[in-house]
Amino acid sequence: MAADDPLPPALAIMGPTASGKTALALELAERHGGEIVSVDSALVYRGLDIGAAKPDADEQARVPHHMLDLRDPWQGYSAAEFAADARRAIGDILARGRLPILAGGTGLYFRALLEGLSDMPPADPAVRAELAAEAADVGWPAMHARLADVDPEAAARIHATDPQRIQRALEVHRISGRPISAWQRERPAGPGLPCRVQRVVVAPADRGVLHARIARRFDAMLDAGFLDEVHRLRALPQLRDHPAPLDLPALRAVGYRQAWEHLDGLCDAGTFRERAIAATRQLAKRQYTWLRGDPGLHWFDPASDAHALHDAVAAALQRRDA
Repeated sequence: MAADDPLPPALAIMGPTASGKTALALELAERHGGEIVSVDSALVYRGLDIGAAKPDADEQARVPHHMLDLRDPWQGYSAAEFAADARRAIGDILARGRLPILAGGTGLYFRALLEGLSDMPPADPAVRAELAAEAADVGWPAMHARLADVDPEAAARIHATDPQRIQRALEVHRISGRPISAWQRERPAGPGLPCRVQRVVVAPADRGVLHARIARRFDAMLDAGFLDEVHRLRALPQLRDHPAPLDLPALRAVGYRQAWEHLDGLCDAGTFRERAIAATRQLAKRQYTWLRGDPGLHWFDPASDAHALHDAVAAALQRRDA
């Protein structure tokens, strides 16, 4: 970051799930006069509260939050829509003389906002319907194998249990004849945010510590009524009558698919818990991989590097607070 950068500062608090991003963002917002912009693909959906670790009413009362509860769980919301909405929220925060604090773990949302998205073909409902029908016949692992044939780079990056991204990658190839990985390499210049973003990663150095945090947090969600929340979602007519609710982006959020299948009678309570925790660990592993791919990030262990983290934030905000 250039010392003479004339733009006002913003903070980006990144990291794997359950690493403590929410608590840190709240602390920094209260300390530095900030407002929080959520960068989380589950928190945009109404009704996904307990299982998505959405900031509760008390936390939202302490600090203004943005990019929460924008869509119903049967609706879609693209990364491009997120970037446009978040950019407006950041502009409004700056206009109030406040500090934008971007906090979350959705890599695609961060990339869309901070770097911009490539100009690849838009979604085509007819092609998506074709791919969904094919997946219903052969299964998403087989569709992932097809992706590996036409775009091995994308297939290596996309997990075989991620139907949304498999479908999108195959859709782009079917429409354009080019792999989605080639389109993504043509990402344009950044979108020109009206601020300079200091990015920090909070992540335990010991992966076992994070795994223990994931398990404790999931058990706390169960105690707080996570399964009751999923019961309420299942009762919504738009989800109850949907032909494939688990293909909806909202219900692909970690934990929700496993809870839905448990309530369908596909597994017992103990197996549900194990599957949900395992899925959350896999999400954290993917987030680590994404974050490790950016050499410009500053990493801090929330347990041992708290002072260094706060010093780095204070230095980034020195111009603003002077």
